[in-house]
Amino acid sequence: MSVQPFDTSGIERDERGVAHYVDQPESLVAMLRATVERWPEQEAVAEVGGEHLSYRALWERAARVAGGLRAAGVRPGDRVATLLDAGADWVVGFVGAVLAGAVVVPVNTRFAAPEIDYVLGDSAAAYALRPGAPLPDGRPFAHEGAGPTDPAAIFYTSGTTGRPKGAVTTHANFLSTVESVRRLVGIAEDEGPRLRNLVSVPLFHVTACNSQLVPQLAIGGSTIVLPRFGVQPFLRAMVDERVTSITNTPAIYYLAFRQENIADFDLGRIDRVAYGGAPVAPALVEEIARHFPQARLANGFGLTETSSISTYLPHEWALEHPGSVGFAAPVVDLALDAPDPVTGVGELLIRGSNVCAGYWNKPEATAAAFVDGWLHTGDLARIDERGLVSIADRAKDMINRGGENVYCVEVENALAGAPGIGESAVVGVPDDMMGEKVGAVVVPLPGTDFDEPAVLAHLRERLADFKVPQYFAVRGEPLPRNAGGKVLKPLLRTGPFRPAGRA
Repeated sequence: MSVQPFDTSGIERDERGVAHYVDQPESLVAMLRATVERWPEQEAVAEVGGEHLSYRALWERAARVAGGLRAAGVRPGDRVATLLDAGADWVVGFVGAVLAGAVVVPVNTRFAAPEIDYVLGDSAAAYALRPGAPLPDGRPFAHEGAGPTDPAAIFYTSGTTGRPKGAVTTHANFLSTVESVRRLVGIAEDEGPRLRNLVSVPLFHVTACNSQLVPQLAIGGSTIVLPRFGVQPFLRAMVDERVTSITNTPAIYYLAFRQENIADFDLGRIDRVAYGGAPVAPALVEEIARHFPQARLANGFGLTETSSISTYLPHEWALEHPGSVGFAAPVVDLALDAPDPVTGVGELLIRGSNVCAGYWNKPEATAAAFVDGWLHTGDLARIDERGLVSIADRAKDMINRGGENVYCVEVENALAGAPGIGESAVVGVPDDMMGEKVGAVVVPLPGTDFDEPAVLAHLRERLADFKVPQYFAVRGEPLPRNAGGKVLKPLLRTGPFRPAGRA
C-alpha cells in the first residue's frame, strides 16, 4: 500500500501531466524581495570568520552588483559565471547576477584549468566573478521581468564522454525545490527566522545552493557558510554560530565522529540533520542519531538535473530503513524503466516541476535524457509497494566518491595519454569513509615500467583532484575483454590495489 508522508495540498498538473505547486512567486527576484520586505534586519548570510549580512544589506549589495554587471554590458539572459570561493561574496555575487536578470553559472572550483575553460566557453559566459577581483559595483538595479520558465542558472555536471553538461535550471525549478524543502523538512510558516543552516558543502553544488541556500533565502532563515571545509572548523561552527540544521555527505559525519575531541562540542542545539549524496551504512545512521540526540534525521536523493532533492526519507523511517532514499517529493512522479521481473530493479525515471529544462547547447544529450517529460537518470533502483525508493546501482559507469561523481571514462581518457600507459580501466574501490575511491588498473607499454609519479603529474594537470586515482593495480597482461572488445570490469574490481604513492 502506497504511503504519502508529505503535504500534497495546493498542487495541480499541467497539460503534460507534470505536477506544480500553485501560488508560487514569479521568479527568484520576487521571492527574495518578499523576504527582504518581511524580515529586513534578520541575518541572511554569515560567513564563518567573515561577514554577516542582514537581508536588507544582502539586497542592497547584490543590487549594486547587478548595476555593475549592467554597466559592464551584461543583459538579461546573458551568462555570468562565478568562480568565487564559498563565502558571503559568493552569495552576494549569485544574488547580484540573478537581480541583473543573468543566468548564473556556478563553476566547480575543484575542476582543473581545462575543465574550467570548457565551462566558460560552452556557456559563453559574458562575465566571470573571480577570486581576488572586486565584485562589480554600480547603481542599484533589479530586473523585474523574469518569468517562471526563464533560465536562472546552469549547473555543470560531468558527462560520460568526459565533457561536462550544463543543466539549465529555471526560476520555476528553483522555486519548486524551495517549496519541496518546506514540506519535506516540515518548516512552519513563521519558523524561518529561527533557523540557522550550516552550509559546509560547496555552494557550486545544487545540494548547497538549491536545497539549502535558496530555501533559507525564501523563509527568512540564516545561511552559515563555512568557506573551507575542515572537520574541526565544521564542529566548531555548529557551536559558535548556534546552528540548528546541517546537511552533508555520510563521509563528513564519519570523519566528525572519529575526532578525539568530539565530546567537547555541544551538538544539542541541532534539531535537523540530513545526509545523502552517497550510500550510507546503517551503523553510521545510528551514530548520527546518537551524536545528535535532539535532531530529526533524514536522507535525501536528487540530481543536478532535478534541481537537487527528488526523494526524501523522513525521521520516522530513517533508522528502520537506512538503505532507502525515501519517498517522492510532493510534485515528483517516479517510474522504473524495464524493471527486472525477478529483482524489480529498473532505471529510475523522474518527472516533476523540479526537473531542469535540458542541457545547455546539447540537443542530442537533452533528447536522450529527457523523454516525453521524464528524466532518464541512469540510476538503477527499486520502488516497493509503499513507495520507498532504494538505489540499487548505477547504470552509468560512475564512481561516487563521498558525494562527488567521477565518471570512469573521463579518467580513462586522461590515462590514455599518460607516459608509459598501454591500457587502463578505472573502477570504484570500496572505502569505509568515502563509500568509494577511484582505482585504476593499468597495463604499462611493453618494455616499460609503471612510472607512478609521472602518471600522477600528468593526471593532476588534466583532472580535478577528486578524480585522480587514489589506488593503482599494475598488470603484466592485457585487460580482460569480452568478444565485443569491452573490458570486463567485474574481473578487475578486486585489484590487487595499493594506495597511490606507495610502491
